[in-house]
Amino acid sequence: MSVIVEFFTAPDDTSAASVLQAGPGSSFESLSFGNFDPEEALIEWECLLRGASFEGLVEAGEPRVVVGRDDDECVVFEVAPRLSAALADVERSTLARVAASWVAMRAEDGETIDADVADLIFVDLAALADKARLQGHRIYCWVA
Repeated sequence: MSVIVEFFTAPDDTSAASVLQAGPGSSFESLSFGNFDPEEALIEWECLLRGASFEGLVEAGEPRVVVGRDDDECVVFEVAPRLSAALADVERSTLARVAASWVAMRAEDGETIDADVADLIFVDLAALADKARLQGHRIYCWVA
């Protein structure tokens, strides 16, 4: 799997949609990762952080696509406000536990996620969620 995953803050869907073809670049504060399925990961993270139901989130259409799909190679979707708030509020010790649980969950499905990388993803994403909340922005994800 070779996927570029960039989480970024933006004030609204219109602004977030503007990055579809080229990514957020320097237009928005962003974090770049790769080689995992961010749509599935966001659902799993919300399950781990909030105790949500995986099936319930899928049925609710999470994560919500802002722009892209079908013929587009790229897509932008919103990180659910509930998840963003949970990330902004979570304690560091809980982040480490959730990261370890996610690594184990992915391993059960035959996917290897480095534990240090998972921890970095959660720590950085929690910091981005906190900044987004302070700015009145939302978190989005661009995937190419």
